[in-house]
Amino acid sequence: MDYPRCVTEVVEVLFTGAAPAYAHPGDAGADLVSSETVVLRPGERRTVGTGLAIALPDGYLGFVVPRSGLAARHGITIVNAPGTVDAGYRGELRVTLLNTDAREPYTVSAGDRIAQLVVMPLARARFVPVTRLPGSERGERGFGSTGYAAEHAGTASGGNA
Repeated sequence: MDYPRCVTEVVEVLFTGAAPAYAHPGDAGADLVSSETVVLRPGERRTVGTGLAIALPDGYLGFVVPRSGLAARHGITIVNAPGTVDAGYRGELRVTLLNTDAREPYTVSAGDRIAQLVVMPLARARFVPVTRLPGSERGERGFGSTGYAAEHAGTASGGNA
């Protein structure tokens, strides 16, 4: 089966500080590096600086997302993933890391890759008030509606799957 190739659009992102960098051709996220050394004790979260500030063009946003290798090897993730970077923000990109390991501390050294930045076009929504929403196959089934709810009937609620 032939899959369509993604369209690669070059977007100029102005920056000061440590340059974000793509590790491989075709990577979606550019690596962000720590500008400081911190120790994350088991279960601890800390906001870590990158020394990077960017200016995204209007109509784009940035998502700061975890690095899969840090998560798999050390249990390091980002608390508010994805973190949203708006086009108008000009401050330092800081990453709130969480050590999910129950026993081992983790040291982040200055220069370590700690997160990735994904730059995407932004679709602006026009919110339209109505008195009734159109139906859908899913309807109001929320948390666990694709499997868990059927196994635990009556215990699932909420608006996410």
